[in-house]
Amino acid sequence: MLAAGTPGSSPYRAIPTIAVDVRVLAATNRDLDAAVESGAFRQDLYFRLNVFPIRMPPLHERVDDIPVLVEYLVERYARSAGKSIRHITKHTLALLQAYDWPGNVRELQNVIERAVVLCEGETFSIDASWLAGKPHQASKRKAHQVTTLAEGEKAMIEAALAEAHGRVSGPAGAAAKLGIPRQTLESKIKALQIDKLAYQRTLTGRQ
Repeated sequence: MLAAGTPGSSPYRAIPTIAVDVRVLAATNRDLDAAVESGAFRQDLYFRLNVFPIRMPPLHERVDDIPVLVEYLVERYARSAGKSIRHITKHTLALLQAYDWPGNVRELQNVIERAVVLCEGETFSIDASWLAGKPHQASKRKAHQVTTLAEGEKAMIEAALAEAHGRVSGPAGAAAKLGIPRQTLESKIKALQIDKLAYQRTLTGRQ
């Protein structure tokens, strides 16, 4: 029980008011306008939060940011794994920039971490099949992107073979131009059904 104070006074002590300065930040990947319209999100709460909206573009709209993010993430995960990774191939960066990244930066982080764990040397690279996604999750948009990715990889290899006149190995070979091991390029040539002899025949015809 509370003891009564002096006659005529309140038995409760006044609690001092503490002034605070609060700034609320809210983030979502949902379309809030559509959610409000459908009744899935409170309109009054939306108006309270929607003071200074900032739209963060998805990763596929910020392709120029990918090399910087990759360099940072490779260094971060390599340090954590106790590895020394000093090089990132142009071929790898081209693959990462061609992908649509439906999972945005979080998906990029997962791909980089996986590649760092599997990396056995000082050169960072990824397998293009990691960017294909799971078949049961594929949409028409994703399927088109995977096709584009494979076509882009094939075009890059064919361009390197043409420049190297069909040679795969050696300092002037296609593998060196792409910055990947010869065995890796040979596997990709076979998987993509590229006729490397066609570029050798082109060179012979010119001679």
